[in-house]
Amino acid sequence: MHKTDIEWCSHTWNPVTGCKHGCEYCYARRMVSRFGPHPCERPIIEPLEVLPKGTGCYYVEQPTKLCDETGEPARSTAYPKGFAPTYHAYTMDYPEKRKTPARIFVSSMGDLFGEWVPDIWIEDVFAACKRAPQHTYLFLTKNPQRYLDMGHAGKLPMERNFWYGTTITSPETEYFGASCVNTFLSIEPLLEPFSADDCAGFRRLGEPLWVIIGAMTGPGSKRKQPKREWVEAITEVAQSAGVPVFMKNSLKDLWGGPLIQEYPEGMVRVDGK
Repeated sequence: MHKTDIEWCSHTWNPVTGCKHGCEYCYARRMVSRFGPHPCERPIIEPLEVLPKGTGCYYVEQPTKLCDETGEPARSTAYPKGFAPTYHAYTMDYPEKRKTPARIFVSSMGDLFGEWVPDIWIEDVFAACKRAPQHTYLFLTKNPQRYLDMGHAGKLPMERNFWYGTTITSPETEYFGASCVNTFLSIEPLLEPFSADDCAGFRRLGEPLWVIIGAMTGPGSKRKQPKREWVEAITEVAQSAGVPVFMKNSLKDLWGGPLIQEYPEGMVRVDGK
């Protein structure tokens, strides 16, 4: 578990990494391409593939060390299979080891709720979170249907320190909202305008309790920046419904004045964040 520069959380924890969505703007994939195995390297102990063969999902018991083409130890990596979905068993006690409350973004380097992720992986992560109730846990997915499926199966915890988020980029994107659990939206990258009607869900109880807004960053992002009025429209509707808004630093130049960076009431605050 690490401190992070992501503005809306204090730490990241990656018990499951990797994703199959294939988003062109994915920062996590870019990071893994830098720190995962290079063509001349391989894991000293190969991760186990989840059965049945062909799932493309992997399990690692211990931190992975790489060797070079001569077989000599080279370095360690958290991504032994690149961006393939991987369960890191050795990380499951990380939340317990940190006694000071933190606001933790869970699986920032993947999608824990992707349709390819085995239920048992998600259940293990939930169990680890419950063993360290001092923290606030922030989950984020582009597959909100998984929240619904787990809820219908009685497998979605209703703890008050669990927050279930959906990443959306346009008004057409479906998101998860429910009054029985904490939900939030991450509108990042904001790629299209949202009208007042598009934001109507903000006025319904519990849908959502927090809205994060951010612009695209990284290669090619200059051509896909949002307009100020897009951000204004979302902010106006959210605030009129009493929903806190958090603008990421990627909006600093666009917004001009001080960024609105609000948190839901009762959420853990760490080091001024």
